[in-house]
Parts: sequence; C-alpha cells; structure tokens
Amino acid sequence: MAVKSDIEIAQETELWPIKDVAKSIGIEEDDLELYGKYKAKLSEEYVQRVAKNKKGKLVLVTAINPTPAGEGKTTTSVGLGDALTRLGYKTVIALREPSLGPCFGIKGGAAGGGYAQVVPMEDMNLHFTGDFHAITSANNLLAALLDNHIHQGNELRIDSRQIVWKRCEDMNDRALRNIVIGLGNKMDGFVREDHFVITVATEIMAILCLSRDLKDLKERLGRIVVAYNYDGEPVTAKELNAVGAMAALLKDAIKPNLVQTLEHTPAIVHGGPFANIAHGCNSIRATETALHMADITVTEAGFGADLGAEKFLDIKCRMNGLSPDAIVLVATIRALKYNGGIPKDSLSEENLDALKKGIVNLEKHIENLQQYGVPVVVTLNSFISDTEAEIGFVREFCKERNCAFALSEVWEHGGKGGEELAKAVVDTLDNKESHFKPIYEDDLSPEEKISAIATKIYGAKGVNYSAAAKKQLQKIVDMGYGKLPICVAKTQYSLSDDPSLLGRPEGFDITVREAYVSAGAGFIVVLTGSIMTMPGLPKKPAAFGIDVDDNGNITGLF
Repeated sequence: MAVKSDIEIAQETELWPIKDVAKSIGIEEDDLELYGKYKAKLSEEYVQRVAKNKKGKLVLVTAINPTPAGEGKTTTSVGLGDALTRLGYKTVIALREPSLGPCFGIKGGAAGGGYAQVVPMEDMNLHFTGDFHAITSANNLLAALLDNHIHQGNELRIDSRQIVWKRCEDMNDRALRNIVIGLGNKMDGFVREDHFVITVATEIMAILCLSRDLKDLKERLGRIVVAYNYDGEPVTAKELNAVGAMAALLKDAIKPNLVQTLEHTPAIVHGGPFANIAHGCNSIRATETALHMADITVTEAGFGADLGAEKFLDIKCRMNGLSPDAIVLVATIRALKYNGGIPKDSLSEENLDALKKGIVNLEKHIENLQQYGVPVVVTLNSFISDTEAEIGFVREFCKERNCAFALSEVWEHGGKGGEELAKAVVDTLDNKESHFKPIYEDDLSPEEKISAIATKIYGAKGVNYSAAAKKQLQKIVDMGYGKLPICVAKTQYSLSDDPSLLGRPEGFDITVREAYVSAGAGFIVVLTGSIMTMPGLPKKPAAFGIDVDDNGNITGLF
C-alpha cells in the first residue's frame, strides 16, 4: 500500500472550526480575530489578560545535527503535544511559521509530518495570516526611506559606502545577493551596491519575535542601525523617522496565530527566524502566551541543538526570563548511522558498527544540553527499518548518560505513538529539577562569548577571526553594544563550521569572517564559514512538484 503524503493526510482530516479549538482551552470567540474558519489571531486583550495566569511547564524540543536521512523535530513536537493531550494534560504547542524559501526550494514544508501535523498545512506553508509579508514590507519600507533620505539631501550625512541595511524577500533567490541599484537618470536615486537577505534572516523578524508588546516593538525598531555617517557614527531607524510607519505595518503581525493539530490540540504558530542564519525561535509572545494558557507548553528551536537550542537558551531565555523545565532531544537511527559514515542508500540495513561511530553526535548534544542544567529526554523518531538491536543500543547509551529515553512513533500513529515519550517527559517534569543557566555571562567580551559557544557547544579548540571581523567587533564594543549576546550564523550540518565534518569533530577551529550588531533585536551576529543569508534554489526545486487543481486544491506541497 502506498504511503500517503503529508498533504494528502492533512487534506483528509476533518478540521474543527478554530473557534471550537479555542473553546476547548477556554478562549472565547470574542478573543479571536478570525482569518477564515480554521485560523485566527489571538486578540491583544486576550494576550494581556491571560498573562496574569500562573505559568505552566516549558518543554523545549531540539535535535541532533540534521542529515539527508531526516530527524523529524517538528513532527516530534506536534506528536508529543497530541500525546500529552491524550494523557489529560492541558497542552499548547508553540512553533515557528514556515518560510516560502525552503518550501519552494529543497526542504519542503514545515508543519510536521505523517499523522503529527499542524493544519491547515497549506495555509501555514504559504501565506498563512500575512505575517511574513508584513515583515518584508516593513523591512523594505525602511530601505526605501533610507535611500530617499540620501536622495533628498542627506541631512544625516549618511556615508553611502557604509550602508548596512539590506532589502529582503521571503524566497530563495541567489541573483539578489549582490546587486546595483539607482541606475538610470538623476531622479532614479544614487548608484550603489545593495544586497537582499531572505525575510527569515532579517532583523525585523528577530525584533518581532523578541518583542514583548507593541511598545517594546517600537523601541526596538527605533534602535536599528541602518548605516554610518561620515564620522563613523551609527544612524538609526528612529533618526530616519521610520518607526511609526513600520510599526503600523506590523501591528497585526505581532499578534500570535492560533491553529490546530490533526488531533485538534491548540497550536500557536508565530514568527520564523532561521536558526542557521538567525536566532531560530518562535516569538516570545507565542511561548509566553502558551505558558499562561496550558499545563505544559511544547516548543521547538530550529535545526540542531548547537544552533537552535543554544540560541533559545542563550538569547531568548536570557532576554525574557524563560527557563525550560525539560529538553527533548530528537534523533533517528538512520541519521546516527549516516553520522557514522554510511551512505544514504544503505541506511535501512542494520549496522551496529556505524551506529556506534555515529552516536558520538548524539553524545555531544546530550553533554551540551546538560551543561545548561536542564534535564534531557532523548527520543528516537521511529522508522520501520530500525531493529531491536539498534534501538536497544541507543536506549542503553542514554541510560549510561543519565538521560531518559523513549521511542516515538508519532509519524505513523500520531498522539498515540507519542505516549511513551509523553510519559517520559511527564516523569522528568515531576521528578527532576531544572537548574537552567546560560552558557556564558552578560559581562564577558564578544570574543569571550564566541569562544564559550565555540569550545563548549561546538567542541572547537579555538576561534580565528578575519581582519575585518576583528575590526567590526571592536567597533561594536566602542559603540556600547559589547554586552549583547551572540547569534552565530553557522552551517546546520556539522557541529563545526565545515558541513562535511560529521559525527563529533575534534581539533578544529571556528573562523569568524564577519560581525555586525542587530541593535534592535539585541544581539551581535557573527558569520562563520560560507553561510549565506540569502539561500539559492537547487537544480530541481520543490516548486517543480507543487500545483493546484481546477477546484483550488493544492498538491505536491510535501
């Protein structure tokens, strides 16, 4: 029997009207701003009112480094949420919104998979409630105001050679990485080099996700550094008089979105910064609101624990006083064998030797997360090719490292397939205390913070800096931003900055080639390796397989 695609499963499911999903967790229809029958935004009044409730428990879901074999982190998050609901816990799932770039590129959709999905998956993966369009528009409005200011006389004495604000779009388009604007006649602006980044890598996305309310949003927007003047001093969005108009574009986007899983568990899906080139977490408003709504909130951070979880713990939690009560670390037998050097087409065969070689990647992630003082539950996302011997080896491996272990079969069985994991999580929440502490202190220098991440999390022996990066970091300190946390842009495929180094690489250095401050978001970005802030499309993009029939039904969307 042919395995159904994710979109086929999603389209066969009878959705509850979103007002009924909301009612199941105590939200009245007046607290919703409806976007059709099956999705809504939570009103500002509701978000503020529910903030007075006692907080529930927070569970972070992360994973080992991603491989072509797949790990299923979002699928596990959704299935765990459904399983907790089945066990009688008032549960809310808090996830990121998918980006159009990977949806039409190589990665596909990002709403879970199999029988553990958030729906309506077509809406989520495409335009959803328009949040990303609003972010894109706000970003590009600021770019337009910046160029117009220079064209109209340049009162702020902006040095056109030191403009750092970039335009954006939510699509993979390598041709826009480096462009020239202002060609034409005198009325078409001034000629200069410009750049595009993907929307999910923008500072506006980070600001939206880290803002506590509209007032905080506007203050952060005002602090954005867009350029430097002829004296080398920063020029901000506030000085360009851009804040009010940008906030007007974002006033609805800042409100969390409510949808449901296939089993009707409430899911707040809001914000979506990439984790390899941004901070990789859904909005603080989504997570905080969920915590005040539920007994247990299940959230996730993008890519592997060296990226998304590190940024969740060292940036998001640090800024907003969050403290996870447990962390679920997702792995697969197939991915561990891939880390052990087995080619993708041989991963279905039992191979304990490869598993023993590749499990060092899981080992490093366990050690990393335990450094933060948070209890860890390892879960294997089950595949039919997994053998009892392989599962038993991983189970014993985790036991020896003081980690709870559970098998997850949520892709095939939904919430029912996640009950073993849910019980392990509940047992951890009930019987193990979290003593969460970030991996570095606020008062360290940027170089010391980067070194802490590189050595403690990646396992590097040291950090090298390009001449440009050294100069940029010193300027950041001189401007008064040296105490901000660090957001590392790094490949997701390896613990190192070299995507070809699988398993648990040792003896390597991390190379920082560029650094800049996201003053509005409140962190310093450092770029390593060859990471790109505007991805490109593969030879055969996922877009080739996506279509819509005569009745308006979308096909091929993962």
